[in-house]
Amino acid sequence: MAALKILFSTPTGLMSLAVIAFIIGMGWFFTRLFLRKMREDEAAAQRR
Repeated sequence: MAALKILFSTPTGLMSLAVIAFIIGMGWFFTRLFLRKMREDEAAAQRR
């Protein structure tokens, strides 16, 4: 329980939380980007 208190109440903990959120968001963004590009490439290959 002390770890959660440190995570949410200290500047270091809050920065860690921000980095974790950023990394999760970046993973979500790149997953969507790569899936969209794969679908576009597949559609372009089928048109040829």
